[in-house]
Amino acid sequence: MMFEHADGQPVLELTDEQSWHLLENTKHGRLVVSVAGEPDIFPVNYVTAERKIYLRTAPGNKLAQLTINSTVLFEADGIVSDEAWSVVLRGTARVLNTSAELEAVESLGLKTWVPTLKDFYVEIEPKSVSGRHFVFGEQPEREI
Repeated sequence: MMFEHADGQPVLELTDEQSWHLLENTKHGRLVVSVAGEPDIFPVNYVTAERKIYLRTAPGNKLAQLTINSTVLFEADGIVSDEAWSVVLRGTARVLNTSAELEAVESLGLKTWVPTLKDFYVEIEPKSVSGRHFVFGEQPEREI
């Protein structure tokens, strides 16, 4: 098992360190944006560096929406045979545009997930991160 749960509890609240460890070792997640009260969610691949999330995108809804409202959620998760985890990061997204920023992010080796042109790099600066780890099992009998 990835994490030890106290007293056999099926849900464990993860520390920031545990949450970042999972984010740093995963490459796919979901970006949630919201404009005018309308949320939208996009599957993305990403890399982490210095406790920030980096992704690539092309012109379109995702880029336009995070430019209009830079407050975003980012979620990544994993499932194995008898356990799962989920990490949610709340933060601020911005498009990188200086030569130094672009050079630094290109050195991270972030490749596009599908064979399309994605010329824009986005950085997500975290405000908070939270995670949970789950151990699968049957629902217990209700006490009467």
